Amino acid sequence: MKEVKIIDTTLRDGHQSLWATRMTTPMMMPVLEKINDVGYDSVELMAMAHFDACVRYLGEDPWERIRIVNEKITSVPTIAWMRSKNLIGFDMFSDDLVELMVEKMVDNGIGKIAVFDGLLDINNMEGSLKHAKKLGAKTVGALVFSESPIHTDELYKQKTKELIERADVDAVMLKDAGGVLTPERVKTLVPAMKEILGDIPLELHSHCLTGLAPLVYLEGVKAGVDIIHTAVSPLSNASSQPTTQTLVKNLKDLGYQVKVNEQLIDDISNHFTEVAEREGFPLGQANEYDAFHYKHQIPGGMLSNMVSQLEAAGIKDKYDTVLEEISRIREELAWPIMVTPFSQLVGTQAVFNVMNGERYKVVPDEVKKYVLGHYGKLIAPIDGNIIDKIVESGSKNIPLEKKEEEFVPELRKRFPNMTDEERILRYLIKGNHVDEMKKAGPINTDYDMTKNSTLTLLKKLTESKDIGFVKISNGRTKIKLGAMQ
Repeated sequence: MKEVKIIDTTLRDGHQSLWATRMTTPMMMPVLEKINDVGYDSVELMAMAHFDACVRYLGEDPWERIRIVNEKITSVPTIAWMRSKNLIGFDMFSDDLVELMVEKMVDNGIGKIAVFDGLLDINNMEGSLKHAKKLGAKTVGALVFSESPIHTDELYKQKTKELIERADVDAVMLKDAGGVLTPERVKTLVPAMKEILGDIPLELHSHCLTGLAPLVYLEGVKAGVDIIHTAVSPLSNASSQPTTQTLVKNLKDLGYQVKVNEQLIDDISNHFTEVAEREGFPLGQANEYDAFHYKHQIPGGMLSNMVSQLEAAGIKDKYDTVLEEISRIREELAWPIMVTPFSQLVGTQAVFNVMNGERYKVVPDEVKKYVLGHYGKLIAPIDGNIIDKIVESGSKNIPLEKKEEEFVPELRKRFPNMTDEERILRYLIKGNHVDEMKKAGPINTDYDMTKNSTLTLLKKLTESKDIGFVKISNGRTKIKLGAMQ
């Protein structure tokens, strides 16, 4: 049987999905050499959300994180993600700024660049991929999966062909960001893409939102997938990827070769379980099957935010109505894939429509930009009456056509006497966050494994149903904790 390779998502999507992107560089340090030696195909490390979280919440220089990690992970490439030409936020950035971002990531040690676009518009992916390849990095073109009447196997087959011809990618990825791919669909979709790919590897990346992703992976491999994306527990399952240990075991039971060191994987898993307990981070739990998810296809975090919006507006009872409106808007707006930024703009428009009692009376700027093509070429036409209503109701400051202009010269003029790395951070992350990051100094790579250890032990002991009391003594002082009678 053929070999199936593993891409580790623990350091990127795992904690982005489960720990709100709050894993610090010191938390990674004790196991980086083990991750290097596992035998992974490559290791996910950064996406635009991590640049933001490092600076805004962790006080870390993301460029320094890349350098530190790549000093330890040398046997396989680390991966950085590019979300179309958005970088951070919703707006599209100039080609020269996007290429500068790619260049700086490669300069600092990233060995593989993965690029996706929520409209499957290859125009938004081609520049980054070609520039990364020119700089010597491996490249992956990711095609985001969606369930709709227009996202057919034939469409993905055409987009696969376009990616190879225009960007000469080293691999193509089927990226199921919403966790809506089913075992039945993967059986037809993967062979259609492999027909075009030939010897070019096909990667599969999904999320466990509906509970089906582990089975989707197994059926995907049977259908021809070469590389799967997994995370070690406790950073797997729930809204993250399937568990590495379980997939490795199941694939081997089916007769496939998976050349990874399972003992090292267990060691890494044990380390992050300790981190989770010490920091109070959640442990990933397997989800039960959720058929309702296929109706709205909204990412889990966005659902909770939407409930808060409705509560603030005093219309929490309209929750089901909003979900129905989301389905209707998706159809009207040519079935945008429910990933950032399109899931947010569809959800916000639905809330406005229900709140105002009139559809498209209030239109967010992002919705108008979307229908006018500011984010890229739409995958299907939109009814002219809908476009007219949105354009009329939307801001008059949004031009009917988006003009592309160089920006890097202006960036360097605006932020003189500093590196391009710092310029990028200052431009993308507003406020005084970069100043605060710089005040914090270099990243302290030591992680205190004894942090909160006493509290963690006490919590475990007091929660145990088998222990009646806990006695703590240092010889002179004695403390006895027991259940109340």
